[in-house]
Amino acid sequence: MGKIAKANPEVNDVFGYSTLESISGADKFNRWMYETIKPFCKGRVLEIGGGIGNISQCFLNNGEELVVTELQTEYCNIIRKRFGNHQNLKGVLEMDIVDPEFDLKNSEWFGTFDAVFALNVVEHIEDQHKAIANCKKLLKKGGSLVILVPAFQTLFNHFDTALGHYRRYTSKTLQAVFNANDLSIIHSQYFNLIGIAGWWVSGSLLQKKIIPEGQMKFYNFFVPVFRIIDKISNKWLGLSVIMVGKVK
Repeated sequence: MGKIAKANPEVNDVFGYSTLESISGADKFNRWMYETIKPFCKGRVLEIGGGIGNISQCFLNNGEELVVTELQTEYCNIIRKRFGNHQNLKGVLEMDIVDPEFDLKNSEWFGTFDAVFALNVVEHIEDQHKAIANCKKLLKKGGSLVILVPAFQTLFNHFDTALGHYRRYTSKTLQAVFNANDLSIIHSQYFNLIGIAGWWVSGSLLQKKIIPEGQMKFYNFFVPVFRIIDKISNKWLGLSVIMVGKVK
């Protein structure tokens, strides 16, 4: 969930950390995201960009083993402090997914995971193709890559700029990145339709740079209703897009 590669140079990560903190209290929302990707995350699982552990916690507390990576030492330390004694946490790695020396530094992990997931990560990375290619290297043959990114460039606003986003996606543009990296797409959907309203009001209309904690708490309360709505809308529209590809 946190940034894993150099973001736009003018961005201060206080916005990223504050956003992660705000979302950390949204237990129903985090659970929803976790349960949406969980069917594709089986076996030995690696999380790219764990942030402060909002989704990591769901995996660990559900009895699933997990290895977590982060670019920044500070986030790695937060995860170690938060979950260091958890029996299901099998490692916390400081990893830059687009490091020029990625192969040299991380070859021991190549082909060792059944699933790799990166939630709200790839949009922070200028070279999206390199990021996906390096994620793929970490997977076994037949392994699954699960990516969640912000949807629709028309929604790009002050939140995106503050968080260091280079772009937003559609199912079609994300599919193009998967195809270019020779991944077989097995699942695609949009996620969180109602979230579009809050994102637009706070980030576009009110021009805020941090998701208000009160707004997140209010949204979290109604997540059970929003999940029902998403079952109808997730083929066409959502604040995020999710795609799953398999290594051939």
